[in-house]
Amino acid sequence: MGWSRYAAKRLAAVPPMLLGVSLLLFAIMSVLPGGPEGMFVGENMDAATIASVRRNLGLDEPVPVQYVRWLGAALRGDLGRSFRDGQPVLEHIVSRIPATLQLTAAALVLALAVAVPCGIVSATRRDSWLDRLLTPVAFFGLSFPSFWLGIMLILLFSEGLGWLPGSGIATYGSEDDLLARARHAVLPTVTLASVQIASFTRYTRAAMLEVLGEEYVRTAYAKGLTPRAVLVKHALRNAMIPVITVVGLAMPALVGGAVIVETVFAWPGLGRLAVDAVFQRDYPIIMGIELIIGAAIILANLCTDLTYSLVDPRVTYE
Repeated sequence: MGWSRYAAKRLAAVPPMLLGVSLLLFAIMSVLPGGPEGMFVGENMDAATIASVRRNLGLDEPVPVQYVRWLGAALRGDLGRSFRDGQPVLEHIVSRIPATLQLTAAALVLALAVAVPCGIVSATRRDSWLDRLLTPVAFFGLSFPSFWLGIMLILLFSEGLGWLPGSGIATYGSEDDLLARARHAVLPTVTLASVQIASFTRYTRAAMLEVLGEEYVRTAYAKGLTPRAVLVKHALRNAMIPVITVVGLAMPALVGGAVIVETVFAWPGLGRLAVDAVFQRDYPIIMGIELIIGAAIILANLCTDLTYSLVDPRVTYE
């Protein structure tokens, strides 16, 4: 089985997985107390009025019928309409995707740009003062909740020093100013990347230490290759396989962290939309967001698997 056939086989498994995700989500939301009609009915409403509200929301039919109807519409690209404003769910989601992509992509790039060099330096200078400094710093970063770190960064750099804006994606009237948008993105990006920086640093260090102890690395040194050549040509590429795996596994954490970070920084992305939908019991919005996020995580894991052969030619898909 070649690369293309393997990719096709994995892609063919995506629809059944999404079907399972949607079925599980629908089942969970159907048993939640209160139901979505709780936002539209009051304590003094009679049974007839409540029944009318449920009928208007399409909740008067059995749950399996509701799911089949929703699934049929979803297969046609219709994720329903928001209970809150009646607008198509897909429009809400599409309008928020760019902001979330900007934040998560920037956080991932920042995490890799900082963590991989730190992990390599920590491994190649094992037990040095630099390694002893980076190790507790990494554990320090893992111990901080992202919401607490975000609030602290706002208090320091926005409220205290006034260097950076503490909320929003852009200042009103300067939405097209790339520099202004970049300044707004600094604090949420650092907050979202902080935990991943610590995690990636530890995994990179561990992977490099394992590779540097291999026989072929010692043989390369014995042949007279410079430490730089051994590191780049022999050690680093092989050490990247477990790091790539960790990056793929970190995608759900990045998405979950984006929900918290977007709420703290009033960032208008999918995470903020999901939080608002939960408080408003807007089930169609929640279903649509979770389905899109599920598809993104599945595809991210597929891309992770396919990247192995690019990093290490010994990896095949036969």
